[in-house]
Amino acid sequence: MKLKLIPFMLILAFGFSTANAQGFKIGIRTGTDIQKLSGKTFSQEFAYGYHLGGAFEIGITQKFGIQPEVLFSSVNIDTGSSFSSIYKFENISKAKLQYIRIPLLLTFKPNPFMVLQVGPQYSILRSADKNLLENGQQAFKNGDFSMLGGLQINISKIRIYGRYAVGLTNLNDIDNQEKWKSQTVQLGLGLTF
Repeated sequence: MKLKLIPFMLILAFGFSTANAQGFKIGIRTGTDIQKLSGKTFSQEFAYGYHLGGAFEIGITQKFGIQPEVLFSSVNIDTGSSFSSIYKFENISKAKLQYIRIPLLLTFKPNPFMVLQVGPQYSILRSADKNLLENGQQAFKNGDFSMLGGLQINISKIRIYGRYAVGLTNLNDIDNQEKWKSQTVQLGLGLTF
């Protein structure tokens, strides 16, 4: 069901671009992801990773717009000392997670240089460590729905941004012993064309 939203979001983005060709820009994004998972079996420290991808900036009015993006993201999460004993995985100290993140941001420009961003983000798990299987079942769910907010600074064609995303989905796909929810800080740099 959620995967069916992706074509709809792309059609919406291209629909706005043809209606408002003056306010349509394509860009690339890259930066760092600083992420942690809640739950007693994970380290409460943030782990570092990276993201890269593309974005569309679509102006609806002079101050408001939408900004759909598609980002590849990779991060290594540290597990806590009790993770292996609770979930029966052997000596797992890190979990490498790779996602395709699809944020759909509503943008507000109080001035030409500053852009406030807020919106939903759906992340599709592309791969996780092979060690994180229990009886052939993945430890993490395949999707993560988040809400995020952030600030972007526009300097000509350069974009400097910072965002904070709070996961709303319980990522634990093993049992109901505890909820695993993500928190992510994204810091990045972009270029528009």
